[in-house]
Amino acid sequence: MSAEGVMTDSPASRKRIVITGVTRGLGRALVDRFADLGHSVAGCGRSPAGIAELQRAHGAPHVFDVLDVTQDADVADWSGRLLRDFGSPDLLINNAAVINANALLWEVPVSEFDRVVDINIKGVVNVIRHFLPAMIARGSGVIVNMSSEWGRSTAPEVAPYCATKWAIEGLTRALAQELPRGLAAVPLSPGIINTDMLRSCFGDLADRYPSPRDWAESAAPFLLCLGPRDNGQPRSLA
Repeated sequence: MSAEGVMTDSPASRKRIVITGVTRGLGRALVDRFADLGHSVAGCGRSPAGIAELQRAHGAPHVFDVLDVTQDADVADWSGRLLRDFGSPDLLINNAAVINANALLWEVPVSEFDRVVDINIKGVVNVIRHFLPAMIARGSGVIVNMSSEWGRSTAPEVAPYCATKWAIEGLTRALAQELPRGLAAVPLSPGIINTDMLRSCFGDLADRYPSPRDWAESAAPFLLCLGPRDNGQPRSLA
C-alpha cells in the first residue's frame, strides 16, 4: 500500500483512468500524480504541443491524444480506440473546461458564450455518451464531472462559466439517478487553485492559492476512493 493509502502493488489494484483536458492545470497535475501512484492514465487535450510533452513524459501504458471534446464524431473514434486497447475506465474525469474573459453578460460575444457552453457542457456529454455504455456493461466505474465553487454560487463577469457549472451540477445528479447499481456519477468542486483559468479572473491574487501540483497530492487519492456510495453526492475539495 502506498503512503497515500492507495494500493498500487498489484495489477488488480491499478486503476484505468481517463481524463479530459490534460495539457495544463488540474488535468496535467492529475496525470502526473496518478502515474506516480502506479495507475494507467489515458487523456486528451486540444494542444498538440501539450500532448507531445505528455507522451514524452509518460510512456506506455499511458496514452495521450489530441482531441476537441466538442466534436462528437472525434470523441466516438477516440473512445472506441481506448475501450479496445486501454479498457473500460475505472475512473472517468471530465475536466476539460474554459472560462469567458471577465465581462458583463450582455457584453460577452456570441462566439465566446457558445465556446464556453460547447466545451463545458456538450463536451462532457459527448465523453459520457461514448464511455458510459462500456462501464455499464462491466458493472462498475465512477464518473467525476468537474464542477466549481461557481457551480454552487455566483460571481459577476463570469456568468457564462457559472451557468455551465450549475448545469454540470444538475446534469451529474440527474445522471446519477439513471445509473445502475455499482456505478457512480459525482459532481466535484476542486476548490480554488492557482490555474491559468483562475489567473484570468483574479490576476496576481491567484498566487494566494495552491498550485495544481500541490492540489493533486491530496486530490488524486480522494478521487481514487470515490465509489457507488458517492453516487449523486456533490463533493468538494475546498
